[in-house]
Amino acid sequence: MTAPSSLHAPGVRARLTTFIENPLTQRVILALILINAVTLGLETSPAIMAVHGELILALDKAILGVFVLEIGIRLYVHRLRFFRDPWSVFDFLVVGIALLPATGQLSVLRALRVLRVLRILTIVPSMRRVVGALLGAIPGLMSIGLVLLLIYYVFGVIATNLFAAAFPEWFGHLGRSLYTLFQIMTLESWSMGISRPVMEQFPYAWIFFIAFILVATFTMLNLFIAIIVNAMQSFGENEQRETAQALEHIEADLHAEVRALRQEIGELKALLRDSRS
Repeated sequence: MTAPSSLHAPGVRARLTTFIENPLTQRVILALILINAVTLGLETSPAIMAVHGELILALDKAILGVFVLEIGIRLYVHRLRFFRDPWSVFDFLVVGIALLPATGQLSVLRALRVLRVLRILTIVPSMRRVVGALLGAIPGLMSIGLVLLLIYYVFGVIATNLFAAAFPEWFGHLGRSLYTLFQIMTLESWSMGISRPVMEQFPYAWIFFIAFILVATFTMLNLFIAIIVNAMQSFGENEQRETAQALEHIEADLHAEVRALRQEIGELKALLRDSRS
């Protein structure tokens, strides 16, 4: 009795692999993720929930059930290989969080259900490339962030020493100065709201503010953008290189098979000639 089942299992796994990796299945999962995103947004409206709450909750549970079934099939198909793929682990954690009871001290997990929407990143290849590029840019971004932090600190100390006595609400201590400089960096009401009042008492304060904006806003933020763009280009080039290498391996295997077939055909021809003679 065990032999037929063991022979039958690989066939079932092969069919499930074909089903779960079918582009149509992926499109259905993507559509369910988008529908789930809408239902999660509707659940935040008390008026809508008062009228259609039961339908929305039932739809949410049904979609979650489909997600659980999908993850279960992928676990059965890929087994331990499932956990070697970071995107699969991400899907597993996101769906697993939704299954935890959102009551008592775990009520905060109810808000985390919206993380299911992020599963769209695992479905759409272009989004996966963007996330991969951003992760690859982290070391460069951290270096730029440290430089920006040093610039903030230097300008914060200078601003506190220059303007603390006259404007304690903005520059009374280092913490306030850093917060004010952050507001200036975002260009949010920095001219009329901060710099001009300061310049009424310190006419040359414009030198300080313009120097900070040029360094912190335009230079450093453009460096952030440049690093991200460069990381995306490098990620794309690496993908193209890997694809080219895979094609080369496939082509080499095909050439080897063709040579082997030619050799076998030659041997068969030789045998036929020998048999006729």
